[in-house]
Amino acid sequence: MRKRIYEIIEPSQGGDRASLIYDIFMLVAIVVSLVPLMFMEDNAAFRMIEHVTVGIFIIDYILRWATADYKLRKGGWSFVLYPITGWAIIDLLSILPGLSLIGRGFKIVRITRLLRILRIIKAIRYSSKFRVLGRVLRRERSVLLSVLGIAVFYVFLTALIMFNAEPHINPVTGAVTFQDFFDALYWATVTLTTVGYGDMIPATDIGRFISMVSSLFGVAIIALPSGVITASYIDELKNEKRKKQKPSEKESQS
Repeated sequence: MRKRIYEIIEPSQGGDRASLIYDIFMLVAIVVSLVPLMFMEDNAAFRMIEHVTVGIFIIDYILRWATADYKLRKGGWSFVLYPITGWAIIDLLSILPGLSLIGRGFKIVRITRLLRILRIIKAIRYSSKFRVLGRVLRRERSVLLSVLGIAVFYVFLTALIMFNAEPHINPVTGAVTFQDFFDALYWATVTLTTVGYGDMIPATDIGRFISMVSSLFGVAIIALPSGVITASYIDELKNEKRKKQKPSEKESQS
């Protein structure tokens, strides 16, 4: 009985109809639980949504904990280790805002609303496409970490150069620019990512030249991980397709 429960609550594999229905049900519950976050006001309908969806999440958490030995495969220790696994922590944090365990002090800083947003991460568990993306990121993590290191170094270097090259007060408008190093970091980040909000711009020719160079390098640095992820994602989708075709080929041969 517990094994069947485990098979149902785990992401659907193959033609398990009950597991597929459970996945869809949980995805709907997750989406519905996020509806109150789209509004600032609180009413009875939103409170009812919160109570019902939190109840569903609690049952799901208990079922996963009760079948942890099938998931972790470490015997009795599985039930001890499960609460500190990544998914279990996310599940618990998404449940806490709906309980009375969090005091008013937390509500003042809106921690409860922020924790509820974690529920959207739960949707990744039930989406095959997100799981494929997760495998891609794990497989290419060394390359992506290298690119991230280059990007962070370049942002810091460009911000340092701009902070010392630009005046802190625009000589034309008199507005304060790059008042501190964080302003320079902010500018370097939005420039490197080619977003360029335009709320903070260099006032001198040397500053504009640095901005041009930073934008050009930003295109190159951002393009690197995009190409790696896209190529690896396509390969992973092809592997998934081949895996699905093999069982059908065996059935046709038999």
